[in-house]
Amino acid sequence: MRLESLRSLLIEQLKDLYSAEDQIIHAFPEMIGKITDVQLKSALREHLDVTRTQVSRLDRIFDDLSMERKREKCKGMEGLIKESKDILKTDADARDAGIIAVAQRVEHYEIARYGCARTYANLLGRSDWAELLEQTLNEEKEADLKLNRLAEHINVEAEPALA
Repeated sequence: MRLESLRSLLIEQLKDLYSAEDQIIHAFPEMIGKITDVQLKSALREHLDVTRTQVSRLDRIFDDLSMERKREKCKGMEGLIKESKDILKTDADARDAGIIAVAQRVEHYEIARYGCARTYANLLGRSDWAELLEQTLNEEKEADLKLNRLAEHINVEAEPALA
């Protein structure tokens, strides 16, 4: 990876985000299948649909760049997905709480990446890209807030299993 300019840094961010979203699309169905809490299951299903829309926004930016969507694997997301697989093997009582924890780490990772990409796009005078990235950034923040609300009751329910 050569970061010769802010533009090249933005492109690296976009590639990383594209890979991260792709990994989420492939990992979330297994995670959703292991969830026992109906509200959490619904929230992650909904976010999976939103993620597909987010990928289409990234596609629009890559189309503007006339670039291939390289499949370089996002190592940060790869690590988070690996953590989720370990959590899926835990007791059902605590598993939902663990899934929320991993899902929030995923959201925080995406919030950081989309925030940087949006800023770079603005600095490069690409307000059209910045608007697309801002849309996704807001969705990621909204998902994190929803997970916070769900964690309030799911973590309490899991507490006896953790004691």
